[in-house]
Amino acid sequence: MRKQFLFIFLALIVASTSEAQTRTTRIGYIDMEYILENVSDYKEATAQLELKAQKWKQEIEAKKIDINTLKESLKAEKALLTKELIDERETEIKFLEDEMLDYQQKQFGSNGNLIHQKAALAKPIQDQVFTAVQDIAEAKNYDFIFDKSSDLTMLFSNKKFDISDQVIRILNRTDKREQLTKKQLKDQEAKESKENAIDENPAMADRQKALDEKKAAREKLIEDRRLEQEAKKKEYDDRRKAILAEREAKKNGTVSEPAKTTEATKATETGTDATAKPTGTGETPTAEPAVNKAEERQKLYEQRKKELEERRKKILEEREAAKKAKEAETQKSNTTNN
Repeated sequence: MRKQFLFIFLALIVASTSEAQTRTTRIGYIDMEYILENVSDYKEATAQLELKAQKWKQEIEAKKIDINTLKESLKAEKALLTKELIDERETEIKFLEDEMLDYQQKQFGSNGNLIHQKAALAKPIQDQVFTAVQDIAEAKNYDFIFDKSSDLTMLFSNKKFDISDQVIRILNRTDKREQLTKKQLKDQEAKESKENAIDENPAMADRQKALDEKKAAREKLIEDRRLEQEAKKKEYDDRRKAILAEREAKKNGTVSEPAKTTEATKATETGTDATAKPTGTGETPTAEPAVNKAEERQKLYEQRKKELEERRKKILEEREAAKKAKEAETQKSNTTNN
C-alpha cells in the first residue's frame, strides 16, 4: 500500500514538472496529532474520555481483587472441602476471570470502546482540518499538502513548510467569530491579514519577533518605573505620617519616641551608653533631628501658658487670703461691740 502511494506521489510530481517550468511548485505539510493537541474542543472531550477510561480501569481492578480474594479463600479452605465443592469454586473463578478479560478487551482492545470513541472525537476536527487545508491551498497556491503523522514516511521536513499553526488559527477563528462584534471582527481580520503576511515571508516573522521583544522590554521598563514611583510615594507617605504622629504626641504631652527607645534597647544589648556622644573617630556622627520653627513656637506657647496659669493661681490665692482676713476682722468687730 505504501509503495503504491509513493508511486502515485512520484507520478504526480513528474506530471507537474511541465507546469513547474513557469512557476515554483509549492509543497506544505501538517501534523494532525499536533493540531488535535492544540484544539480546545478536542482537548476537553479527550479529558472527559480519559475520566471514563479511568473508571473502566477501576472496575477491572475491582474484579481482579474479587477474583484474587476467591482464590485465596479456596486455597485456605481446600483441605476441608470435597472435590465437588472445589470444582464448583474453580469453575466460578474461571467464569469471573473470563468475564473480566472480555470486559477489558471490550473497553481497551484494538477494536474496543476507547479506540472507537477517540476516533469519533477526532472525526469532526479532522473534517474541519481538511476544509482549512483546502482553503489555505487555494488561497496560497499550494500544489501538495501532506500529513506528517500519516503513513507517509518523511525522512526530512523543513519547519518553514509546516502550516499546522495556520490551520489551528483558522479553527480557533471559526469558533471566535460567532462571539465577536463588528469592530472586533474588523480588528480580527486585520490581525489575520498581518499573520498571513508573516506566514508568506519568514523574514517578516523575524522582524515581527524583534519588534515584539522590544515592545515587551519597553512595557517592562515602564512597569518597573511605575513600581519605583509607587515605592517612593509610599515611603514619603510613611515618613509624613510618622512626623505628624510625633507632633501630635508632643502636643498631647505623651511620650512617644520609638526611635530613642530603639536606641536605648540596642545600647542595653551591646552594653553601651545610649546618651553618650560619639567621639571623633573620623566618622560623621548621626545628628539629632533639628527642632523646626513650629516646635519652637509650640514650646514657647506651652511656657507662656504655664506662666499665666501660675500667675492666675497666685492671684486667686491672694484674693482668698484677703477675703479670709476681712471675714476675721468683721467677726472680731462684732464680738467687741457685743
